[in-house]
Amino acid sequence: MRKIKDNKSGLSLMEILVALGIFLLVTALVWMFVKQSYFFQSFVFEQSTSINEAQRGVETLVKEAREAMPADTGAYPIESADKFELIFYSDYDRDVTVERVRYFLSGSDFIKAVTEPSGSPLVYSPQNEVQTIISRYVRNTQDEPVFTYYNGDYPDDTEHNPLPTPADLLALRLVHVRLKINAIPDKAPKEFILESDVQIRNLKDNL
Repeated sequence: MRKIKDNKSGLSLMEILVALGIFLLVTALVWMFVKQSYFFQSFVFEQSTSINEAQRGVETLVKEAREAMPADTGAYPIESADKFELIFYSDYDRDVTVERVRYFLSGSDFIKAVTEPSGSPLVYSPQNEVQTIISRYVRNTQDEPVFTYYNGDYPDDTEHNPLPTPADLLALRLVHVRLKINAIPDKAPKEFILESDVQIRNLKDNL
């Protein structure tokens, strides 16, 4: 009699476990790659958006501050000049009325606030102030002022410049603006530095 042998083929338990382990490893690697790609794209988008917003805001600030003028109440063109806040008067919207314009840093938000004059006699009431966030990702520390001020003899006069803050309004002639932008500071290694200078035309006395 012939013995007929049954040839049974299949995977052993060890082979199944090895295959499952390889599958899980590949899946984890793919997931990590997708996650990193998503994070990078998200960061690039947030960073570029915040930089563009800050650039537009600083360009607007420079234009408005350059044309600072006496307020409709007769107040001096510059009301306050501190490290993280600049207040001046300017007809920023070309409507003949001179507005009170305030740029300041609150936390990581760089904000523009505008107050229209009202009443008789005219006053700039705090209740009428309208705020707009220019950039949400400003990372200046207490040792990194947003605003630095100089007198009319700068850059020749290095002894008295930059001006101590709050700056002497009668001496102030030039404002330096510096913003440090970083959308995700705990992940991104470097910040984008945005800087600009503005000379206030109506205060010039050295030209």
